Amino acid sequence: MSNYRRANAKGGTYFFTVVTYRRQEFLCDEIVRTALRDGIRDVQTKHPFTIDGWVLLPNHLHCIWTLPEDDSNFGIRWAMIKRFITKRCGPDLRRDDWMNASKRKRNESTIWQRRYWEHMIRNENDFNRHMNYIHFNPVKHGLVTSVKDWPHSTFHRCVREGLYPSDWGGDGTDTNDAGYGE
Repeated sequence: MSNYRRANAKGGTYFFTVVTYRRQEFLCDEIVRTALRDGIRDVQTKHPFTIDGWVLLPNHLHCIWTLPEDDSNFGIRWAMIKRFITKRCGPDLRRDDWMNASKRKRNESTIWQRRYWEHMIRNENDFNRHMNYIHFNPVKHGLVTSVKDWPHSTFHRCVREGLYPSDWGGDGTDTNDAGYGE
């Protein structure tokens, strides 16, 4: 059995990638977006965290969170958010034909991949690069030609806050080194 090591810096800022099981494309559906929003709010009341950046794509999401200075347990937050969505949307999204012994043993659904990717943000440059990555991701995946055209992103909030110009990432070129924090 694998022994996965996760970062655990109290008050840390983390980049995450969470993917649907078998890359099913339903995350942008209204029912799932609503459940995700409600689940995040519910979890934040019990286990606070700040969402610095977020993008929701059809089969995965990327985000950056900052945890309270006395807390490093992002795992419980993800478990609770995924569980909330599974309970809310499970009847519509469950695939009985994909259930196997391992999924039954672990009481898992067919909505989420078992694990997720996390990266502890090391410094301001690392933060800026990951924010740019998040916001440019819909263009990278060919979903839009301009970052501003993707509705499921904190890019629009960042523009309102003056962190990005509204035309950032508009020409479809890689913008990893420009934009946020510039």
